[in-house]
Amino acid sequence: MLRCAGPRAAFLVIAAASVATAQQTATLDAAPVAGSPATPLFEGMDGYARQVTTDSPQAQAYFDQGIQFLFGFNHEQAIRSFQQAAQLDPSCAMAWWGVGYANGLHINNMEMTPEQNEQAYQAAQRALKELDDETAAERALVEALSERYAWPAPEDRVPLDQAYADAMEAAWHAHPDDPDIAALYAEALMDLQPWDLWTSEGAPKGRTLEIVAVLESLLRNTPRHPGGNHFYIHAIEASPWPEKGAAAAESLVALVPGAGHLVHMPSHIYIRTGQYEAASAANERAAAADEKHFAVAGPPGFYGLYYMHNLHFLAYASMMEGRQAAALAAARKLEARMPDALLENFAPLADGFMPTALHVMIRFGMWDEIIAEPEPPEWRLSSRAIRHYARTVALANLGQIDKARAELEDLDDVAAQLTDEWFVGNNAAADVVAVSRLMAEGELEYHAGNVERAFDLLRQAVAAEELLSYDEPPGWMQPVRHALGALLMAEGRAVEAEAVYRADLAEHPNNAWSLLGLRQSLQTQKKAKAAEAVAMEVDAAWARADVEPAASCYCHPDAKDKSQD
Repeated sequence: MLRCAGPRAAFLVIAAASVATAQQTATLDAAPVAGSPATPLFEGMDGYARQVTTDSPQAQAYFDQGIQFLFGFNHEQAIRSFQQAAQLDPSCAMAWWGVGYANGLHINNMEMTPEQNEQAYQAAQRALKELDDETAAERALVEALSERYAWPAPEDRVPLDQAYADAMEAAWHAHPDDPDIAALYAEALMDLQPWDLWTSEGAPKGRTLEIVAVLESLLRNTPRHPGGNHFYIHAIEASPWPEKGAAAAESLVALVPGAGHLVHMPSHIYIRTGQYEAASAANERAAAADEKHFAVAGPPGFYGLYYMHNLHFLAYASMMEGRQAAALAAARKLEARMPDALLENFAPLADGFMPTALHVMIRFGMWDEIIAEPEPPEWRLSSRAIRHYARTVALANLGQIDKARAELEDLDDVAAQLTDEWFVGNNAAADVVAVSRLMAEGELEYHAGNVERAFDLLRQAVAAEELLSYDEPPGWMQPVRHALGALLMAEGRAVEAEAVYRADLAEHPNNAWSLLGLRQSLQTQKKAKAAEAVAMEVDAAWARADVEPAASCYCHPDAKDKSQD
């Protein structure tokens, strides 16, 4: 798996613009609209608190809620909570600090709208103005924030981000035992190199080791810090040692149950360490938490993308478990919950989520269902490309070779229309479609009887998949090696298949499909002891499955579901 940065920042920057017009952003000093309820104190938001200088218990409660939403990347709700705190105690400098900070950039949105820039600057200046008898740590946070913004905002804000990081470094050295300062300092460093922490070989880039060290020091002293655990998972997930994030993952399981993204975050470690059941469960809980939150807070703005991420992640984890029904349900829910305006106005970005159901159908050999899927509108290029890929594979497996070749030509036509603005999560859509093209042609050639050509294409597809940028869930939802291994087994080439499955298990540990294939390859080679050694792993991996495939890929010519016998 390539562990380098991709275009995720660009993806989320433009996606942010797509939802900005739908968000109601109150002016800095505005009171709630007459007749409308004030921002509530939500359930499940009592997992963390920071005492600030205020005489208002209610302002303190809203500040605590705000900082938890902040650490959970629900910045729009953090702003509302901090604004409520400021309305309750206008002299609370830290309430204004919160409004200013939450309007700023972060690793999933590295741009700010003009409105955000102005509000962030005004709030930071108001926080400076309200400094009086605040603690030294509060003063350090407020003064550092003033380095982050300027108004009018410059076209190049990198110097501001660097100045803010420098100020937070000084604050951290002055207050090394303050967990919030440590977390915010680490986040400031991460913002300087968003999603660009590790090379493809697993070597740290830039100030990555410093980020990790700051967060590890924080968590030794404050192991249940929501921001520290959240940022540590992001700092370590793409490293060669994702298991180092296990304690952080467990800390976040129930720490702030009202913050859906924090509930979701353990799944980034679970997926990387082969705990697919736990990853599924985390995203089920996260989606439920977000739905409960939206029922009270109303439709989300940018934060709604995190809810889509939960469903996308759930579909992938369920696929790796062999849970067809759960995977397809998550994919269909994602389709149903995608806002029409987001999809229509920003198709190059949002449409990358939409073909998830087709990936599920490929995974489970649902050939007739794929053929029955309606054609998306012409402007949905990502969905159209993946549909042609899926139809190529389905028709090839159904023995309709000429029709499959026609679909492959249609795939090429759509792929040629994918410009640089089209993304699938953390990857350029063209790179993802390139994998689909090689995999589709490989399976097509196999079923057409051109076996060696098929294996050459599938090995090229593996190489293309390896070049995709790091993302969770991965940019390609069914590992190509599952198809390559299954078809090698179909040709009696068990030694080669064993190597393929072992390579896949190094990338996707404990996944049910490669464990099944590995056992079969060992049995075919009459390596009885080795096959027996993985038998318990196979049984555990398939424990929750609702299918019993005969091979690691339904593209295998004999891949009948045993559960239907």
